[in-house]
Amino acid sequence: MNEALATRLVPDRLWALVEPQLPEFRLRRQGGGTAPTDERAVFAAVVFVLTSGCPWRMLPPTFGVTVPTAHRRFMVWSRAGSWRRLHRVVAVQHRGDETMAWAYEIVTAATRRAEIRH
Repeated sequence: MNEALATRLVPDRLWALVEPQLPEFRLRRQGGGTAPTDERAVFAAVVFVLTSGCPWRMLPPTFGVTVPTAHRRFMVWSRAGSWRRLHRVVAVQHRGDETMAWAYEIVTAATRRAEIRH
């Protein structure tokens, strides 16, 4: 994945807040498939889709994440309530810290889109 793109969409400070909010990745029971994908890369791909309006099927290969993986993880995170929890956590961090404004905007847009798409 293009590290500059990932860092821009999901800065280190945002990722530090995001990572604990995401359910632990588990291999699917049916087996097969590929090795687990980098969670930050998946999150960046999902954020891109949710904030850009890009259809899932048009997810650029730059992210290094397949469309089914990104969409599946988005659904798992949505069902687990990760978006709402993350929004609350980032909102608290954003208060009085203007450097978190971009992270707050990303998470707000993603949360709204997640609620619509889920």
